[in-house]
Amino acid sequence: MKLYHGTYMDFKEIDISKSNRFKDFGQGFYLTDIRLQAEQLAIKKARLFGGYPIIQEYEFDESLLNAGILNVLRFECPCKEWAEFIFNNRNKAIGFSHSYDIVIGPIANDGVAYLLGRYEEGTLSIEDLANELTFKELNNQYFFGTEKAIKHLRRL
Repeated sequence: MKLYHGTYMDFKEIDISKSNRFKDFGQGFYLTDIRLQAEQLAIKKARLFGGYPIIQEYEFDESLLNAGILNVLRFECPCKEWAEFIFNNRNKAIGFSHSYDIVIGPIANDGVAYLLGRYEEGTLSIEDLANELTFKELNNQYFFGTEKAIKHLRRL
């Protein structure tokens, strides 16, 4: 399968330690199988940080997701468990970490910090959080969180 990474600067080696620890699925390398989504993210990053929008393309053997070689977590759609997982990964106070090599699922919308704050203060239920976090457009993200997973990506 072909996966895309939108960025504002090119690089040869993937270095997980350079990514933000408090993202939807934790500290790792994020890709999508939707090229347009990667293009839009690259444009957004270039506006914020300078540089130029760059789309990196990678090949990944999809059969590895079910081969038992990698520890994979998949969220088919926004749900309570997905919202809790995002909350735990983005919450700096609880120090959450997981051992998944790859996590696949929807991207949370741009109002994540505000919504997570409302959930934490008790003014939003976990079910409402899952609904509110849902991006209204087609989207998907692939999190590669370990060197074991990254070694299966081949840059095109």
